[in-house]
Amino acid sequence: MEYIRVTEDNLENEHICCAISNNKDVQVSSKKAWLADRFKEGLVFLKSTERGKCFIEYIPAENAWNPIEADGYMYIDCLWVSGSFKGHGYSNDLLGACIEDSRQKNRKGLCILSSAKKKPFLADPRFLKYKGFSVCDEADNGIQLWYLPFSPDAPRPGFSECARHPHVDDSGYVLFYTSQCPFNAKYVPILEQTARDHNIPFRAVHIETKEQARTAPTPVTTYALFFDGKYLTNEQMNDTKFLKVHSNGI
Repeated sequence: MEYIRVTEDNLENEHICCAISNNKDVQVSSKKAWLADRFKEGLVFLKSTERGKCFIEYIPAENAWNPIEADGYMYIDCLWVSGSFKGHGYSNDLLGACIEDSRQKNRKGLCILSSAKKKPFLADPRFLKYKGFSVCDEADNGIQLWYLPFSPDAPRPGFSECARHPHVDDSGYVLFYTSQCPFNAKYVPILEQTARDHNIPFRAVHIETKEQARTAPTPVTTYALFFDGKYLTNEQMNDTKFLKVHSNGI
């Protein structure tokens, strides 16, 4: 497998999403706009030449769009291998490249979000454990921060206090999201319209700065849905799934 690093210079021409083939799709353009502003903060996006089917995205933890305390670490936004590309060692390749790059940059180690059991859009805990990662913190909603220190005396990263007990004061649905995930550009407006059509209390909070992300009431900032103050899920929903969740009484 050949890999290519996406940069400011080639971003416009490179395919960056595993599921969206049209580079002009609003979902892709929103993600690319987000990426363009992150490169100067140290973000690395390494992908296969196979149209984004395998990629890793990571950034110095000080610049991560998550409420974590992990100065000196490298934070992995996403490690993704899709479909038939699984089981060929590509995750090992990408993670290995991240480790080598992070060591060269004198990082203390790596950290990444996961959970005790595999959740959509989060790293597989079995793979992380196999690669030597361990849990260093856990929020009340079961979202875990895993880490791979490069030395025995490296400090343990952790969640910021605002994210340890995910909760909002609003009634109804509240969705926190960023432009980091391309799917949000399509599906958040769909949920907003669906909620209006069915008179369902719904408020979407678009996190647009690192400062907002690092003070969010949830470890997962790419997509975090709450209902009556309680955290529900980090899985993107279309109109059908949202209405099913609502009709089932959460």
